[in-house]
Amino acid sequence: MMNLDQYLPVLLFILVGIGVGIVPQVLGYLLGPNRPDAAKNSPYECGFEAFEDARMKFDVRYYLVAILFILFDLEIAFLVPWAVALKDIGIVGFWEVIVFLTILVLGFVYMWKKGALDWE
Repeated sequence: MMNLDQYLPVLLFILVGIGVGIVPQVLGYLLGPNRPDAAKNSPYECGFEAFEDARMKFDVRYYLVAILFILFDLEIAFLVPWAVALKDIGIVGFWEVIVFLTILVLGFVYMWKKGALDWE
């Protein structure tokens, strides 16, 4: 027969999670001021006017900068495990990361020289 005492921490975790997620919303709804106006009730998304043509064209540089940010951000995230395991991987692992960083920096300099990072 199973002992239900083992599930008490899980139940407490769920209850605390629900409390942290729902209680502030309920308090804000009950205690917060309610002064709607046209600007507050209008839809807002990404800094663009909500009442323009839905088929307006976006500048491709916006997407290029976003993709470059994701690319370089993910490559930098590879450095965290390397830094944690630096003593274990030895000199070979060190030089492999130096090669990785060199390729990363060369790609960054190339994008910079091509003007991909300029926002005009």
